[in-house]
Amino acid sequence: MRNNITIKDVARVAGVSNSTVSHVVNSTRFVSPETAKRVRAAISELGFAPNGVAQALKGHRTRTIGMIVTSSTNPFFAELIHGVETACFTRGYSLILCNSDDDREKVQAYLDTLRAKRIDALIILSSNQQPGLTAELARTSGVPTVALDDEDAAPASTIADDSLTGGALAAAYLTERGFRRIACITGPLEHSRSAIRFKGFTEELSRRGIPFDSALAIASEPTVAGGDVAMRALLSLPQEQRPQAVFCFNDVMAMGALSAAYQCDIEVPGQISVMGYDDIEIAAFTAPPLTTIRQPMQDLGQRAASVIIDHLETDADLPDRIRLAPTLIERSSVGQISGPQE
Repeated sequence: MRNNITIKDVARVAGVSNSTVSHVVNSTRFVSPETAKRVRAAISELGFAPNGVAQALKGHRTRTIGMIVTSSTNPFFAELIHGVETACFTRGYSLILCNSDDDREKVQAYLDTLRAKRIDALIILSSNQQPGLTAELARTSGVPTVALDDEDAAPASTIADDSLTGGALAAAYLTERGFRRIACITGPLEHSRSAIRFKGFTEELSRRGIPFDSALAIASEPTVAGGDVAMRALLSLPQEQRPQAVFCFNDVMAMGALSAAYQCDIEVPGQISVMGYDDIEIAAFTAPPLTTIRQPMQDLGQRAASVIIDHLETDADLPDRIRLAPTLIERSSVGQISGPQE
């Protein structure tokens, strides 16, 4: 394979003009799908690699977006990342992904690396174990910044589901199924999404005249293991104090809760009901299939990439905050109580 392939070579093989090849490579003008397909086939056949550095110097942009995430192995994060990546690819941008584990030193090192790569913009997706970290990154990144799954990370634009409504949806559904003693397995309440979700849940219970027992709220790590530990704590309560239903603040914690119930010989939903949040793909395949509140994860990711690319290309204002509506997904992990309740 030659290493000195030029745009002229690609144009000759594809049967188009040099400028058409340039527009396809740089996504600077609409090119018909059929023509673009021929150009990309010629690029692949010839092994043409555009000179990214030269393009950046010429256009003052690298068409590259950096993304710092807590962990790409979490199914919820993975689906959000996929949405971001899809939108970036469609718009002709590259995505550089950095897994930070919410480690401050690692985050700073990655931010320095992304700056060196001359990224055009930054997207942050953090479990926010360190309050204020996302906002600090937005202030120091030096590029337009969007925060995903965060309530308020000013000066970053924030994009998330409407967790206040999501929490209220869960409370309404569980009470309508007859439950009165309802536990919450929350993520760390210093995480803005957990706090807002908890607020929506408890306010809806109050609106329906149902007091919430604070002893039934357990903050845990937002992992399968965290859900397992929290559920075991709830199941260790005296029989009369145990909850009838458990609302978990994400689906992976709900899976841990299901596992703990199984290990303790507690039938779901016969003896206790379990509800999740997110509707990750595997939620439909747990035993029993998980009733949950669905976040539009792919849409959240795509919206984050789209608003920041629109800002870069048209100077459109970045919105302060975008909230997308969650929806109830009813499956088999929540039962129903008939007759009068205490």
